[in-house]
Amino acid sequence: RSRQDVLTCTPWGSPIVWEGTFDPEILRQEYGRRNLTIGLTVFAVGRYLEKYLEQFLETAEEHFMVGWRVIYYVFTDRPGAVPRLGLAPGRQLQTRMVENQKRWQDISMMRMHWLSQALDTAICREVQYVFCMDVDQFFVGAFGLEALAESVTLLHSYFYRWTRSYVPYDRNPRSAAFLGPGEGDFYYHAAVFGGLCPRVKNLTESCFQAVLQDKRQGVEARWQEESHLNKYFWQHKPAKILSPEYCWDQAIRRRGDIRVARLVWAEKQYRRLRQAA
Repeated sequence: RSRQDVLTCTPWGSPIVWEGTFDPEILRQEYGRRNLTIGLTVFAVGRYLEKYLEQFLETAEEHFMVGWRVIYYVFTDRPGAVPRLGLAPGRQLQTRMVENQKRWQDISMMRMHWLSQALDTAICREVQYVFCMDVDQFFVGAFGLEALAESVTLLHSYFYRWTRSYVPYDRNPRSAAFLGPGEGDFYYHAAVFGGLCPRVKNLTESCFQAVLQDKRQGVEARWQEESHLNKYFWQHKPAKILSPEYCWDQAIRRRGDIRVARLVWAEKQYRRLRQAA
């Protein structure tokens, strides 16, 4: 009710988080009674490691869950090249080895498989909540406890004002990501999602199984794992949605409803970075 200019609640009762819709002090009091450790996973494969990872981690130290225990999980094909940063007390960095792929689309889709496997092992014993983020972005504002929930997804900065008839859902009936007329709630950006470890495990495993189903059909979803993520959250409603403040493209002229930016897109150099390493 504190924001009249934006939608702050979904039809199924989940909050949509904007600046001005939460009180950080109340959140600190609530979560201060819990013994929390929060995970943040990021993939830095091929040329993306040199271009983006250091800035992502440095700015995360400044803005992501400041004052709380955090474990960064860096999935990479070159663990030795991961920058070693001075981390705040209670925060640590771990690396996970993954294989590079010939096509960037395969890296994108395999991310769900690698995450699902990792969440089966140590990660879910070490953290209660985990966020999964793209590496080609960086933090510019506080990204804190207001983002925590059982399952969390993000409104895409390009499509949050569009009706579902015009957003880029997968419309191929042969794909497991298919959403037909009248289906879909919002268009979610796969650059940020998270929640309780078991819920994120279920999301990533479900999306990877959908990718495998598409492969058997000889098709590929329109926007790879993002298309499957949108299908998943149509069928399994998220407990919380983050506004585009939490992943904003600065190339878009700032509207009045975007009062702050917390995470922003880095400069994209797809043609150079997506060439086989």
